[in-house]
Amino acid sequence: MRVIIIGAGEVGYHIAKKLSDEKKDVVLIDKDPAKIRRISENIDVQALLGSGTSPRVLRQAGIQDAELLTAATDSDEVNLIACLLARSLNPSVVKIARVRNKEYLKEKSLFSQDLLGVDLIINTQNLMVSRILSLIEIPGASEVIDFLDGEVKLVSFLITNDSPLAGVKLTELRTHDPNLLVGAIVRGHKILIPSGNDAIKPMDLVYLVVKKSDVNQMLTRLGMSTRPAKNIIIVGAGGTGMDIARALDNRTLNVRIIDQDGEKCKNANEHLNNIIVIKGDATDRDLLREENAGKMDMLIAVTGDEENNVLISLLARELGTRRTITRVSKLSYMNIVSTIGLDTVINPRMSAVRAILQYLRHGKIISVAPLREEQAEAIEAEAMETSDIVNVPLAEVNFPSGAILGAIVRGGEIIIPRGDTVVLPHDRLIIFALQQVINNLESLLTVKLEYF
Repeated sequence: MRVIIIGAGEVGYHIAKKLSDEKKDVVLIDKDPAKIRRISENIDVQALLGSGTSPRVLRQAGIQDAELLTAATDSDEVNLIACLLARSLNPSVVKIARVRNKEYLKEKSLFSQDLLGVDLIINTQNLMVSRILSLIEIPGASEVIDFLDGEVKLVSFLITNDSPLAGVKLTELRTHDPNLLVGAIVRGHKILIPSGNDAIKPMDLVYLVVKKSDVNQMLTRLGMSTRPAKNIIIVGAGGTGMDIARALDNRTLNVRIIDQDGEKCKNANEHLNNIIVIKGDATDRDLLREENAGKMDMLIAVTGDEENNVLISLLARELGTRRTITRVSKLSYMNIVSTIGLDTVINPRMSAVRAILQYLRHGKIISVAPLREEQAEAIEAEAMETSDIVNVPLAEVNFPSGAILGAIVRGGEIIIPRGDTVVLPHDRLIIFALQQVINNLESLLTVKLEYF
């Protein structure tokens, strides 16, 4: 399988690394010699110096034999032209384009098979806004991932010293809360797919599988409020901040948006009806105090300055804000900022990487959610009639170490599995697996966990 990636920035780099780790034939194109050198030194892929809008370079990359082209540069125009050329040179290639300009996004027909023929459009701003809105609905969550159109949720929480789950073995948790299943634990910089003998520790980031209808019960078990965030400060009235504000504008919430740019504040005043607009510098502790940050359920820092976003969120936590969401663009900052007291850190580039990887799976694999920078995956799959996993109790299934079945969906019923649970043909399965055991799942599921 040949995959061509145009753009060796953070998005292209991480997609290339992921596919290379799975032994795919990857060609990466970029005009920047330094980026090409970085790729060549760190990833086992073919790196070409040149433009993704050059038919010659695309032919050199093997576009005629490619099954997938991902255009992930910082230029919408380059990405779209690359897809157009790819369509001309290989009509059957699947094309994914990263597009930021909303003017293009409004022209739905532009991406149709009759014109550019783009199969998937990735807009990082929309992805971030969608994720933030999900976090507002479930207070205390660090991440929310939907499966089965939201009927099953994968929700992560940071376990504090006084959490009811701190020190609890997973076998005890299943005994007292049969509808809760821990799918994965992030401990330090490592991700674990736990067994029943593992215990939850303070400062673990725990991923729980839960039915939508059981979310409030889960929050109560964790000692958290079941009330969605109602008092919210948004810092940054740029594109992302305004999209969040518009989505919240007609809800019965107490929302205010802060920006120090007068023109952005004027624009916000003109387009928002029920949201208070404040011109000021949110890095000023006195301003945050005046705006009752200490009584707020959530502060969302999404300015274009990531250092300011981190500082603003830290100030808000110091003043007593219940939760913070912080936009950080540099991937090199991610591990650092997650250890200094910030609740949820969102990276726009990783949002794009996740969306692309989710799309790439096929066959009976319905969706994939990469966890913790692709160290593990949450996989939604269909059980095949010929699979070794069906028609026998799960206790008798030789599940690879490093993988766990989180939930089964049968018709309209959602089952949190136990050892005596039997998977039936065509059940929908949600499975957690470390990256290194993905291949071991193939024979068990009798379905290739691979890409187009």
